[in-house]
Amino acid sequence: RRIRLCSTDELEPGAMKSVDIDGLPRLAVYRLGNEFYCSEDTCTHGGSSLSDEGDLAGYVVECGLHSGKFDIRTGEPCAPPCTEPLRTFPVQRAGDDLYIDFD
Repeated sequence: RRIRLCSTDELEPGAMKSVDIDGLPRLAVYRLGNEFYCSEDTCTHGGSSLSDEGDLAGYVVECGLHSGKFDIRTGEPCAPPCTEPLRTFPVQRAGDDLYIDFD
């Protein structure tokens, strides 16, 4: 099913935000320039919110709890203690709105 995340103007370049949608895990949406990415918002290591407690530096989000890092493009961990990838979702843009397909 196709799900609307937010509008593009809700995110400044270099920013991230959480999105809560009924029936889905909490999601994080990231903006780098005019590129948009989406992942589950919860760190796979410590369970903290990446969008609330983390930092975004380029394509890497760092968890604020234990400093583990993930590539937001793939969800792959790129710094310990994280070893399990984040689930990511390709973002589609339609006008000024961002969507993902969620099964």
